[in-house]
Amino acid sequence: MLFLPAERSILMIIATLMVLGCILIVTKGVGVDIAGYAGLLAIGVSALALGQYYRRFRPDARISATLTATGLFLVFSMAGSIFNYMLLPVRFPPIDATLSRIDAALGFDWPSFVIWISGYPLFGDLLRVVYFSSLPQLVLVILILGFFVDIPTLHRFLLTGIFGALLSILCWSLFPSFGASSVHSLPQAVLNTMPIAVGPAYGAELVRLGQEGVNYLTPRNVLGLIGFPSFHTVMACMSVCFVTRLRLVFWPLLAVNLVMVPAILVQGGHHLSDVLGGVAIFCLANLLASSLLRQKNAAAVAMFA
Repeated sequence: MLFLPAERSILMIIATLMVLGCILIVTKGVGVDIAGYAGLLAIGVSALALGQYYRRFRPDARISATLTATGLFLVFSMAGSIFNYMLLPVRFPPIDATLSRIDAALGFDWPSFVIWISGYPLFGDLLRVVYFSSLPQLVLVILILGFFVDIPTLHRFLLTGIFGALLSILCWSLFPSFGASSVHSLPQAVLNTMPIAVGPAYGAELVRLGQEGVNYLTPRNVLGLIGFPSFHTVMACMSVCFVTRLRLVFWPLLAVNLVMVPAILVQGGHHLSDVLGGVAIFCLANLLASSLLRQKNAAAVAMFA
């Protein structure tokens, strides 16, 4: 196997998460949909294998790096989700009430904002589409960086996402929260007018999982557990900030992700504080990724000096 230094670091992170996840699954006696996860793993491993093919037998640096990055992204997403679920039930009291008070101090009231948006049903539907575009956007950016920018930027993008996810999980495990939808109710008329992806029922299920944990793990009904910080915000920042050199791509993605902010608040059922926390996590993750890559580059230069 021929993996670049950044790719090896990501593989080590994935392997660590998988080992920890398996240990927690066994110790907690949680059932697992093996077939479901095997299918997801097979897709990621297939992308990695194709990346190796284009690195060893039909050398093409861009194709191999892009395929490898796609495979790493898919496998990490699965491993990270499993590990996140295995931290249930939460061990500390949720901080959603505190986040609501912070929002109030900032002049933001979630129920009032959602009710106002519901007066524009078509815009509410647009927010739903935008909210679910986060993962496709990341895949698109991986392809763009791999084929049209450069491999170091692609690796920094991947590492930023991985560090962002790990920091979000760490923050959530110490200060759990499940979003504004878990502590606020909405009039049924609003829900009838504008279905919300992460509405009160979804929020109630998150609270239940936080209290009781999970008995059976399957990719068929995975929920986004983390309220604060908003990982959707991390992904939105990633989609925009890594394509600034490509103006034809940057401006459309910027427009979409400006709309992502109200989408996260309304369709994602998040506090405004969650969004602000997500921006902070992105900045920290990007710094960590840049620092790690600089260290690896320096080590490589020293090795061949």
